[in-house]
Amino acid sequence: MSSSPDRTATPAPARATLRALTLLGAMLGLAACHRQAPADGAVPTARGAEAAAAATALGDIPACPAGASVMEGWNDRAPPRRIFGNTWYVGTCGLAAVLVTSDQGHVLIDGGTTPAGPLIEANIRALGFDPRDVTYLLNSHEHYDHAAGLAHLQAATGAPLLARAPAVATLRNGRSDRDDPQYLEEGAAFPPVAQVRAIGDDEVVRVGPLALTAHATPGHTPGGTSWTWRSCDAGRCLDIAYTDSVSAISDAQYRYIDHPRMVEAFRRGLDRLAALPCDVHVTPHPLGSDLFARLQNDAASPLVDAGACRRYAQQGRINLDKRLAEEAAGRAP
Repeated sequence: MSSSPDRTATPAPARATLRALTLLGAMLGLAACHRQAPADGAVPTARGAEAAAAATALGDIPACPAGASVMEGWNDRAPPRRIFGNTWYVGTCGLAAVLVTSDQGHVLIDGGTTPAGPLIEANIRALGFDPRDVTYLLNSHEHYDHAAGLAHLQAATGAPLLARAPAVATLRNGRSDRDDPQYLEEGAAFPPVAQVRAIGDDEVVRVGPLALTAHATPGHTPGGTSWTWRSCDAGRCLDIAYTDSVSAISDAQYRYIDHPRMVEAFRRGLDRLAALPCDVHVTPHPLGSDLFARLQNDAASPLVDAGACRRYAQQGRINLDKRLAEEAAGRAP
């Protein structure tokens, strides 16, 4: 069993005071490990209905262009929208950020680039949620395109960032080390995040009725983390899986074949990813899971696809094997 970050239910007027005490070092409560939040806690509230109405009314934000690549639209604001139940997309056209909400506080996953941070904050506000009600920030992995906006979002929310131990130093320093395959990439540094707390593998992050589980999926970076939780709507409950990047890419010097422990951890993470509860699949680059098309929920691209995580993991295995074969043949990264 692992300890679980938690906050006791608190009236909204007292929440800012509680946050300040927490940041000064108040002890985190311990909770038992459960994969799923109680079903009643995941049901959208009246406030969620207001947010859905607000999302529908946001006609001034243009839709993200069809046919873009995963390397485009990183700093272009996307219309915020409901994914399912109390789970909301608040990221940009090219970089995901996901808000999971409750009446007792919210959880925000990922911060995009430095320019994307304010866009994510604006999307949270556009849905009618107060950024100061975000209890915790989470991260998929410690690269600038998913972590550079976190310093801004921490200032806007007052929330600490929770991360697995291998990512903590990079997030605090704003710079990785040679353990990161992309360490030498130009422009990889990002604003350091002041308040970062380490959590363990398989730890459950709790906020009131919310329960999000951290799954170690390293390989793209040492601290790569996938997240799962449960959302319900009108009596229907689904497992949401926010799975980290699984591409085996690097700078010009790093060779995976020279780092067998990383390769072993990469393969374990892919096996873990394939076994996740995964009704709705979301990735840090939304096009990696075809999210925008699937949010239309038509027959060609259904939102619910219980096999999506297995296929995603299998593609990661194929790419890793290809990369190792290329390195063994002496080809440069």
